[in-house]
Amino acid sequence: MISFDIILKTARRMTIELKDQGIYYTDRPYQIFLNGEHYMDAKKAVQTIKGLKPDTEYQIQIKNDTDESEVVTCSTEYEFVTLDVRKFGARGDGQHDDTICIQAAINACPANSRVWIPKGIYKVSSLFLKSDLILELDDEAVLSAYTERSKFPILPGLIESYDESSEYNLGSWEGNPLDSFASIITGINVHNVVITGGGTLDGNASFENWWEGDGRLKTEGAYRPRMIFLNHCENITVHGLTIQNSPAWNLHPYFSNNTRWIDLTVLNPKVSPNTDGMDPESVDGLEVVGVYFSLGDDCIAMKSGKFYMGNKYKVPSQNVMIRQCCMKHGHGSVTLGSEMAAGVKHLVCRDCIFEVTDRGLRVKTRRGRGKDAVIEDITFENIKMKGVLTPFVVNSYYWCCDPDGHSEYVSTKEALPVDDRTPQIKQLAFRNIEAHDCHVAAAFIYGLPESKVEEITFENVKIDFAENPTPEYPAMMADVEPCTNKGIYINNVNKLILHDVTVTGAEGEPIEIINVDEVIRR
Repeated sequence: MISFDIILKTARRMTIELKDQGIYYTDRPYQIFLNGEHYMDAKKAVQTIKGLKPDTEYQIQIKNDTDESEVVTCSTEYEFVTLDVRKFGARGDGQHDDTICIQAAINACPANSRVWIPKGIYKVSSLFLKSDLILELDDEAVLSAYTERSKFPILPGLIESYDESSEYNLGSWEGNPLDSFASIITGINVHNVVITGGGTLDGNASFENWWEGDGRLKTEGAYRPRMIFLNHCENITVHGLTIQNSPAWNLHPYFSNNTRWIDLTVLNPKVSPNTDGMDPESVDGLEVVGVYFSLGDDCIAMKSGKFYMGNKYKVPSQNVMIRQCCMKHGHGSVTLGSEMAAGVKHLVCRDCIFEVTDRGLRVKTRRGRGKDAVIEDITFENIKMKGVLTPFVVNSYYWCCDPDGHSEYVSTKEALPVDDRTPQIKQLAFRNIEAHDCHVAAAFIYGLPESKVEEITFENVKIDFAENPTPEYPAMMADVEPCTNKGIYINNVNKLILHDVTVTGAEGEPIEIINVDEVIRR
């Protein structure tokens, strides 16, 4: 019996998630039947049904060549009115600036209603969301961003309150409260928003405009915009879109709770700098389902600020579910850090594909992140990797992106006193994982001698190497050289659990254990 869940409903679309039928792609093609009639053929585990009518009951059934599901009855959501941006003056001709016209429709939209962007290319700079909004793009609609900095408003990093003790934070850049250009879609203190449809957000970034230099330069008074930036928002769903050519990070929920990111495609060239797919920062309640990433930096990078924001507000990123995603070409598939001074906790990543990324799981931390920089209760399971250079990296000496990254304090392998600057890594678990055609190392895990990783579990993990591996650094830390075919290297861990772990093709010891207090082999 095939089983599935309906994981998203709007007035005009539903998204289903098949259970136990494969990772990202189903093991075999299947058909969706709507009210007894063939609706479409599909092969993804997460699939959207569109073209539905508001407040209408539908019957859904799934069939493949050998099996079928029960018939599930479900109703679409109620919708009061639709506001067509063309009636507000938007032209969609790829030339006229449609920002104000679309913004007028957003501002005028009542509750339980949608703003509709029909087929066309709409030139925009920054659009600002409001609460209780549905913003829907036609499958052939493109929000095409300008690249001239003068067209973008600036979000100030910090604004001091009149009591001279509080502050208001709008802009953010790599973990610090810094002036940034408003993003293509910006939400500030809004709630109950759905951004949906099959259309495209195109940042039009290139090395001729936003990516000049190293991708981290502040120019004309502010740092680069993201594609979607949510600042102190709640109950936001982003669904169905293609998001591409971002000037910087693509999706940036920031101090925002209960956000859902479903059935998206996030694309940037592999060579594009600083174009992470998603950087949730100090969030609580994040669900990422059925998203395809292919880009130039980390696919998902969990963050909670550098020392100022992490120490002041102490808001970790926590309660995170990532599943049925496909991640390609990034530096890391799922990264924790390095800007995580308030910690990352209670994260599950399961049923995902990692392909030709530099690393699978990537933990980046370092002395100086602080005592609140705790990584805790992290689980990866049912993951298939192909061509990943190093599947597992836990780096407590990350040197990039900070002026003191190569200092003796950060880089020394000698034990230092534990103080308010010392981060901590608690539980990491890796279960039911296959990693084929690796290049550099099966795993590279290096904790701090004064604050060892508390517990790491490898269970039913199989790793092998490519025939012609490419040498590379297993981690961005001092005193580490490029290599190939290195096995599992583990240093400075309190408790290590190994059960059914196989490394094929390593040069030297398949598992090298140093400074580990307790090893349990099952």
